[in-house]
Amino acid sequence: MSNQVTTSLEGKTAVVTGGGSGIGQAISQVFAEAGARVLVADVSEDSARRTAEAIGETASFIRADVSSEESVAALGDAAMSRFGRVDILCNNAGIGSYTNVADETPENWDRVFAVNARGVFLCCRRFIPEMISSGGGTIVNIASVAGLIGLNNRAAYCASKGAVITLTKQIATSYVRDGIRCNCICPGTVDSPWIGRILEQADDPQRERENLIARQPLGRLGTPYEVARAALYVASEDAGFMSGSSLVIDGGILAQ
Repeated sequence: MSNQVTTSLEGKTAVVTGGGSGIGQAISQVFAEAGARVLVADVSEDSARRTAEAIGETASFIRADVSSEESVAALGDAAMSRFGRVDILCNNAGIGSYTNVADETPENWDRVFAVNARGVFLCCRRFIPEMISSGGGTIVNIASVAGLIGLNNRAAYCASKGAVITLTKQIATSYVRDGIRCNCICPGTVDSPWIGRILEQADDPQRERENLIARQPLGRLGTPYEVARAALYVASEDAGFMSGSSLVIDGGILAQ
């Protein structure tokens, strides 16, 4: 399948959190290929820099910890300084967790929620007023199929992504008259650096990978670019009648 992008974001500006690797890196690249100027934000400055440099002159980068109010404020200031306006906010930054409730610690639970849920809240709170001032915008939250179903050993992750899905709906209904659309994407298992880290922790990485693949009726893992193309659609005017929705890209998991 070709990675060529045809949908246009010409003249738009975009902020992508967690843009240094995996799905966020693919979204940053696809948005730029579609004509947007992109600010790549990541807690790893080196990763953000590499992504921006690979894209070229239409991209810039910044280190940002979305769980920190001060860091998100600085991200917003940087975006407005470089662009003057932000048309698209893609809240992609997230972390995983591999525990059930009885094995979970309050510290890890809070850490997962700080990035996955609080991070989305802080970024939306920072950028929504700017979008209102400039006449509207689009928010794309990267949730997960784990926010719609219960997955073994994913207690904090499932709960945090469920929060993102519900917050997406609340934002969509609250700011529709301000010209802001807000949607989320719920990927299934995507072949990304996070999955690589899960496999590294497994007793039998090959067996664990086979189990993850078997979960999808399509018989394979998703790719970051498949999610990125969906994010492009949701962010574009092609999806102008779409708000408050959860777009599932899961290889058929929910169809079972």
